[in-house]
Amino acid sequence: MTGILGGNPKEEPMHYGEIFSVWQASMAAKGALSCYRAYTYHAGDNDLKKVLAALINQAELEISECDTLLSDNGIASAPVMPSRPEAKLEDIPVGARFTDPEIAAKIAANAAGLVACSQVMGQSIREDIGALFAKYHLTKAAIGVKILHLNKKKGWLIPPPLQVKRPETVKA
Repeated sequence: MTGILGGNPKEEPMHYGEIFSVWQASMAAKGALSCYRAYTYHAGDNDLKKVLAALINQAELEISECDTLLSDNGIASAPVMPSRPEAKLEDIPVGARFTDPEIAAKIAANAAGLVACSQVMGQSIREDIGALFAKYHLTKAAIGVKILHLNKKKGWLIPPPLQVKRPETVKA
């Protein structure tokens, strides 16, 4: 006979860390979704719009799966952000408009999502939750590579200081 933490992981209770992490992931995805949708109104580059569409699809998936997981365990999810009204790029004043390189830099800097996924994977004792966040980690990493290639291709990448010439070693 197995205890409360044996058998089907979906029948096991979530611990407080898992609950908070899944709730937090849902909330973060809802905030990101709102931003990504706004960025699509500002973006002019078609390749950037495709990456934003992939990010929107991923955020919507994470919201759906995390909220279902919370609901199945009797936990209320984070509130949904209100939908933004659509805007056309040409209607956004130039001084208020995010440029394509700004948008690309912002979405590229969102590496915290990978760290958060790794943290949930490490703290989970329910295999299904660990696997769910492993899936999110893999997808976020793949989209991150697309963003990196886009930034390089378009000349938008601002690299950190590069070590072009290595200093000579000093022999003591």
